[in-house]
Amino acid sequence: MLKKVEQNRDLWELFTKKEEYNAALLDKYGRFPYYLSRQRNVFEPEVSEFLLKNGLNPEYPEGKKFAVCLTHDIDFVYIDTLNTAARTVKALKRGQFAEASMLPFSRINKTWNPLWNFRRIMDLEEKYGAKSTFYFLTLDPGNEDFTFSIEELEGELGYILEEGWEVGLHGGHEAYNNLIEIKKKKQKLEKVLGEKVMGYRNHYLRFKTPETWELLADAGFSYDSTFGYHDCAGFRNGMCHPFKPYNLKTGKEINILELPLTIMDTTLFQSQMRLDFEHAWALTEMLILTVERCRGVLTVLWHNTYMQGEYLVFYKKLLQHCSEKGAWMAPGIQICNWWKEEYDSQG
Repeated sequence: MLKKVEQNRDLWELFTKKEEYNAALLDKYGRFPYYLSRQRNVFEPEVSEFLLKNGLNPEYPEGKKFAVCLTHDIDFVYIDTLNTAARTVKALKRGQFAEASMLPFSRINKTWNPLWNFRRIMDLEEKYGAKSTFYFLTLDPGNEDFTFSIEELEGELGYILEEGWEVGLHGGHEAYNNLIEIKKKKQKLEKVLGEKVMGYRNHYLRFKTPETWELLADAGFSYDSTFGYHDCAGFRNGMCHPFKPYNLKTGKEINILELPLTIMDTTLFQSQMRLDFEHAWALTEMLILTVERCRGVLTVLWHNTYMQGEYLVFYKKLLQHCSEKGAWMAPGIQICNWWKEEYDSQG
């Protein structure tokens, strides 16, 4: 089917992201941002629409209309001292005396810690018939952004797996461009987990096209879910379906599946978009409708740090809306395995 896309030069260059190869301008994290792209139609999955017109016909389990890949990047599991003090003061001002008394001791009693919330997230998703993927950092002391040791979470990781959710690797700052680092962090997570880790997303969405895909394939991952713009929601290469990337340098497909990232919480509310809740929901609803129309996969990243206040209300609204639309809401590895079967059957 890719042969048909290859015959359309504009779509082929969009699909392969030719403009990102050896890009001269990148941001301070080595990322290719949307604002530097020639692509101006990021909210329309042009390549997926072309594929649908040319024979792609995905049918999801149990007759579901489209799929939603729910994911959470776990960068923090503790509140730092300053944030704990600030939260305690706010709780006192609101008259929430029980919360105010628990916060200072949240490192001792994990159930009082608002960021040790994996089971609460799972309970919420279960109400809507959904399951998700948790991507965990496995940094070492001294690594940039080190805040916790993965060994501390062994019990939680086991619980997540036992209940049918997925544990994936959240690669640190340098992993996207370093095979040794990727393998080291993967092995560290697998040692704690006691199982192979098949799913990946890089910290800060750091990514180098097409090299990062090649490194992840060499490291033994089944799929990646990093490929989305950090500064704009939408469809980075015109795809709202999983795809095998194509390396223009080698002229070959890369042996890994990409579940392209569509929506990230910090992209909507921070980054360059800085939307209020009303406009963020209008955009989210439009993207859901677009993916539904294309019978595609909507990949959502909602950090565990955003599972509170109005951000939590927003996430609940997203779950309810997708549930009412009959979406298949599943972890990345389930979608990956299903798509590979479907892809093979359709050639």
